[in-house]
Amino acid sequence: MGACAMSDPDRLKRVDALLEGLDEEVLPPPRVRAQLRLAANLTQQEIADAVGVKRLSVVNWELGKSTPRRPHRQAYIHLLNQLAKRFPKAAVLDLGSATPTSERGSG
Repeated sequence: MGACAMSDPDRLKRVDALLEGLDEEVLPPPRVRAQLRLAANLTQQEIADAVGVKRLSVVNWELGKSTPRRPHRQAYIHLLNQLAKRFPKAAVLDLGSATPTSERGSG
């Protein structure tokens, strides 16, 4: 049992610390990421420039082919959270349409 040097209380503290950080790091589904960007009239390149990655990374994040890693993950989540506050309708996964819709076209 020499490999288990950490006590249970220490282990629980580490787990709690890990879980606390997860609350802020929840990514919306890939399609919602795209909906939020479109609602804000932002391009994938603008998102990439702001977060500090290449446009292809944003493309892959929106398609669900990959997820952002630190430190870009926190910046991207922060951006999405702010967009969700400004565009709450875009933050909801719309399963009825193939592409995110614009409210300007309906009336």
